[in-house]
Amino acid sequence: MNILLMLYWEFFKTGLFSIGGGMATIPFLKRMGESTGWFTNADLMNMLAVSESTPGPIGINMATYVGFTVKGIPGVLAATIGEVTPSVIIILLIAAALSKFRNNRYVNNALYGIRPASTGLIGAAGLSIIVTILFMADGSFKVNCQGLILAVVIFIFSNYVKKTKKLHPIIFIAFSAVIGIIFRWQ
Repeated sequence: MNILLMLYWEFFKTGLFSIGGGMATIPFLKRMGESTGWFTNADLMNMLAVSESTPGPIGINMATYVGFTVKGIPGVLAATIGEVTPSVIIILLIAAALSKFRNNRYVNNALYGIRPASTGLIGAAGLSIIVTILFMADGSFKVNCQGLILAVVIFIFSNYVKKTKKLHPIIFIAFSAVIGIIFRWQ
């Protein structure tokens, strides 16, 4: 199969089934990396870090990143369009039917029922990140002490220290980047 069609198809499936936002795409991306060989779990964590720190939706940023690494600008277009196509189709269908089913209790209950699935996908993504950080590829246990300490410090400063509690998140992202550059963390 043509690599551009593969990129489109893989990200179409990801965009179709990752209900709950960009973090919900991580299990799909992990499977994609394993089945296609386009990126490793370590690459996935790097993509997540870059996607979190750049403007825009995480899922789109990750599709763009993978598309570029696999096939350059044509790959960017194939992966990004593949990621957004399901959302566009679904939004158009919902908008067309919304006025007709707006007060339907079955529709309201179905939408309410989707919430736990979205929460589960996001939780699975978080757990996947933790497992990737704590375990080596060979299954041995490791802890990134520097990263863990930095995460705890940022958590404390962003939640409990009165003077820094209301700072914009980009300040903490920039601070983390500077610390990583200074100490050459990988």
